[in-house]
Amino acid sequence: MNAIIDKINQFIFTYYIDPIVYDSGYNIVNTLTWAIILGISIFGIIKLLEKLKIIIDNKFILSLIPFIFAGASFRVVEDAGVIDPPYSYLLITPNIYLLVFIFTVASLVLCKGLESKGLIDNYRKLFISLGIIWFILNIGILLSVATISFPTAIVFVLAVSTILTYILMKASYALGSEILSPKLNIAIIWSHLLDASSTYFGVDFLGYREKHVVPAYLIEITNTALVMFPLKIVSIMLIIYVLDKYINEPEDIELKNVVKLVIIILGLSPAIRNTLRITFGI
Repeated sequence: MNAIIDKINQFIFTYYIDPIVYDSGYNIVNTLTWAIILGISIFGIIKLLEKLKIIIDNKFILSLIPFIFAGASFRVVEDAGVIDPPYSYLLITPNIYLLVFIFTVASLVLCKGLESKGLIDNYRKLFISLGIIWFILNIGILLSVATISFPTAIVFVLAVSTILTYILMKASYALGSEILSPKLNIAIIWSHLLDASSTYFGVDFLGYREKHVVPAYLIEITNTALVMFPLKIVSIMLIIYVLDKYINEPEDIELKNVVKLVIIILGLSPAIRNTLRITFGI
């Protein structure tokens, strides 16, 4: 029995706890685990938003953007060594996603509550403001402990991702496809091209390393992070195509929008983190 318990403990520490404690990145086991938990959580998010009587539309998704910036920059605060263990473990994936989720939901509930009591006219204005304030505070902390080393990183990442998104839009129109007609779909591909651009700049030019399993493997065998661009374009376009083609029933629209929101977060969050780390030389 003790031998079995030891094996279980070894498995848990090897695949779950050690990657958090040592920030060593992802492995196939914890990647699949977090993906399953995320998939289950999507339905809980839908139920929560239904209870708050919030429609999951473009305006709501836009109001979440400041919190994505805040959460990603908060992760960079940990990268900068501002917070010591064990508290720093809270800012490492997947813990930081849970932490940001709790703070975001708490802010959302607060703003909706103030709106329902007639104390504010529109919950979105206050909600967006809270996210912006949090992001500014994080940037202030980073400026106090680090210096801006590579400001060109921001220009590079924005320019490359925007140009490629524009080319993809024009190409899809020329082929008679409407896959990139919806603004939400454009936001999805752009956010992931931001991630690809930041990864390419950091890995190929500055010696950073990729921590996700599949990208890390492809970068290793190709010896360049340029592989991130075809990887992102093919996989994300395929996901968008499947979502738009097979999830079209009225009762499933909110589910599709939440899934698309999650996909944006999974692209935008690492893109912001990567770009800020490079910019501050962390």
